[in-house]
Amino acid sequence: MEKTPKILVINPGSTTTKIALFLGERETFSEKITHSTPMLSHDDFLNTHADFRKLLILKTLKEQKYTIDDIDMIMCRGGLVRPVSSGVYEINEKMLDDLKQSPKQHASNLAAIIGYRLSDGKIPAYIADPVVVDEMQDVARYAGHKSFERISIFHALNHKAVARRYAQSIGKKYEKLNLIVAHMGGGVSVGAHQRGKVVDVNQALDGEGAFSPERSGTLPSGDLLRKAFSGQYTFDELKQMIVGKGGLVSYLGTNNIQEIEKKPNEESEAVLRAMAYQISKQIGEYAVVLKGKIDAILLTGGVAYSDLVIRQIEDYVSFLAPIVVYPGEDEMKALAENGFLVWKKELIPTAY
Repeated sequence: MEKTPKILVINPGSTTTKIALFLGERETFSEKITHSTPMLSHDDFLNTHADFRKLLILKTLKEQKYTIDDIDMIMCRGGLVRPVSSGVYEINEKMLDDLKQSPKQHASNLAAIIGYRLSDGKIPAYIADPVVVDEMQDVARYAGHKSFERISIFHALNHKAVARRYAQSIGKKYEKLNLIVAHMGGGVSVGAHQRGKVVDVNQALDGEGAFSPERSGTLPSGDLLRKAFSGQYTFDELKQMIVGKGGLVSYLGTNNIQEIEKKPNEESEAVLRAMAYQISKQIGEYAVVLKGKIDAILLTGGVAYSDLVIRQIEDYVSFLAPIVVYPGEDEMKALAENGFLVWKKELIPTAY
């Protein structure tokens, strides 16, 4: 009988490191390790955090009666590497260099560094579908001025995992379907999936598109310019206005939809309806990209637990295609699924 691999999954956040051990696609344990020291931007923060988080992961494995020698494969959350096509990528020195030199730093950049150090050249270590997956068609890159270009940064891991899950549920290949996937978490990304490629998607990192629990979305550019040059705000304050303190946080003081829905009032319902309205408009925008040939609309992410938001979106866009809801986002499972496909040789990893 063929061996079922033990797959270690690593997903770092600013003040946490999530790890899980999967036996094939079955989770055997998971742990969220909390750090007293948050990830800070300094010259050597990636190396510093990678070292101490590696030790914490080894300690956690030991507590669960495992050693690193028991692990057959390591799957890491993909960071802000250079733009790549969808897929699984072997972690190598070139990838680590690109992560360390990335102009945009994010906790996800730590994952591959930790995984590489844990593997020590003895265990296969990969990332899958990083946020910079870029399959955009050329016409979608035009921003409207030659000094700017639309780029692809979105929740690629969850987009692809949900799309493949849906395809499997109807007995078809993802590469044969046209789908619109709306990931609705702290940020919102809506993508047009045309026969296995995301040919257009909003740049979710900086909050392009619909507003979300934490992001302001696309703001009126003239008004934004006037605020930027008013002298009232620093660059960091403006950045937080767009990402972090925008959206629901700005309107209602919280990014927690469940908390909002427990104590509904006229204002909170109006804001949630407006968010659903904007997401629906984006879905309609990407219906045009697919020229109306849509097999399904998939709604996913934490916001998909909200009945009010889902009902509103269904009311606006159900005429376009069947709607299927996948609430939450299971990045750990998605990474393990990709790893298991590699183990079974159903997916061939690419050298970065």
